[in-house]
Amino acid sequence: MRPHPPRNKAEVCRTPRGGGGRGKGTMSGLGRLFGKGKKEKGPTPEEAIQKLKETEKILIKKQEFLEQKIQQELQTAKKHGTKNKRAALQALRRKKRLEQQLAQTDGTLSTLEFQREAIENATTNTEVLRTMELAARGMKKAYQDMDIDKVDELMADITEQQEVAQQISDAISRPVGFGDDVDEDELLEELEELEQEELAQELLNVSDKEEKPPVKLPSVPSTHLPAEPAPKVDEDEEALKQLAEWVS
Repeated sequence: MRPHPPRNKAEVCRTPRGGGGRGKGTMSGLGRLFGKGKKEKGPTPEEAIQKLKETEKILIKKQEFLEQKIQQELQTAKKHGTKNKRAALQALRRKKRLEQQLAQTDGTLSTLEFQREAIENATTNTEVLRTMELAARGMKKAYQDMDIDKVDELMADITEQQEVAQQISDAISRPVGFGDDVDEDELLEELEELEQEELAQELLNVSDKEEKPPVKLPSVPSTHLPAEPAPKVDEDEEALKQLAEWVS
């Protein structure tokens, strides 16, 4: 068999007319079908929470409506009772269906409430994390110009300056110009001599007191002291007394 001659390079690279367009259109259609097309912007947490609250209000109204209908069907079944058994049974069947709808509504409402609370908690946590991040950035910025080595050097300088200030205060408060050339041992020796002299003087005073004879006190006189002179009688009173005796 004779081998086929090699095709032209242009023929090898040429694609069928319209083939690429159909492939691209097919992929675009599949992308739209499976959700791989252009993504729509999702709602914000605030919008989602607001939408959930609106839906909860609708479901609460539906609950109230179903509860009223259940009571009506129950009253209808009681009304017919044994008089119209068929109507009573139909009312009870409607009541059962309404109760099932009410149970489904309760479950849906609970799910929406749980979802809303989860979004609210997530929003709160997000705000807390943002605040913490801002605080961390602020702290980092506050300490960006600080170096621990520089801080240690600064504290060492402060300590050194405090020691110098204390030395200066001690030097200022120390008396100068007198008393610095006096030997303290000599002062103590002089003080001891003064104490010995004072002790010897006290001993002499005690011996002198013992040698002196006791002082003799005078005796008490035995004679009686003169009596106090009688008070002088008034001359006018005496004259009046004599006159009264003469008249009588």
